[in-house]
Amino acid sequence: MVDRIIRILIVDDHPMMREGLRSTLERERDMKVVGEASDGGDAIDQFRALRPTVTLIDLQMSPVDGVQAIAKIHEDFPEAPLIVLTTYPGDARVSRALRTGAMSYLLKTASSDEVVRTVRFAADGKKVVTPEVMEDISAHQGLEGLTPREVLVLRLVAQGMSNRVIGDHLRVSEDTIKTRMKSIMGKLDARDRAHAVTIAIRRGFLDPQ
Repeated sequence: MVDRIIRILIVDDHPMMREGLRSTLERERDMKVVGEASDGGDAIDQFRALRPTVTLIDLQMSPVDGVQAIAKIHEDFPEAPLIVLTTYPGDARVSRALRTGAMSYLLKTASSDEVVRTVRFAADGKKVVTPEVMEDISAHQGLEGLTPREVLVLRLVAQGMSNRVIGDHLRVSEDTIKTRMKSIMGKLDARDRAHAVTIAIRRGFLDPQ
């Protein structure tokens, strides 16, 4: 006899991923998938309507991404167990998700057993961050992060803009942008602009294109 049923909301923009998770979770006698959402906005609406026990949520979605959805759900329902299940690690990305209200952080390389175990832990109010994610956080612990303005500048660099064009876009001088880029490359220990973008994507300051 099952003492309780863990009601689960799955949020992912890939139908096959949602289907695979549903199949995995509903093999468990104490779990039931009560809803699916394909983006963050839909996730917020479905959470309010369904009040699931646990929510599994991806980060890379549009127009409303997973971090925005986590922040809003956590604001309205502070005790909601929210599990990030994403392709992307990165200390900045992980820290942002946990800071905005995620309870646990899993990569999509996790086994079915790991996902099931994390869902049960979340239902009991226990946090899970996988070892590879923790290693990434530990490797960059104590390093200075990028400011929002520096992230914006680097995002424009990733779009192929020159320092002069970025300066015009942000209504500051080209020298100001050069100074910001020097700060960015120092913080990221980057060789050049392209290397800085690559590191920023890997660590989660920028989203993959």
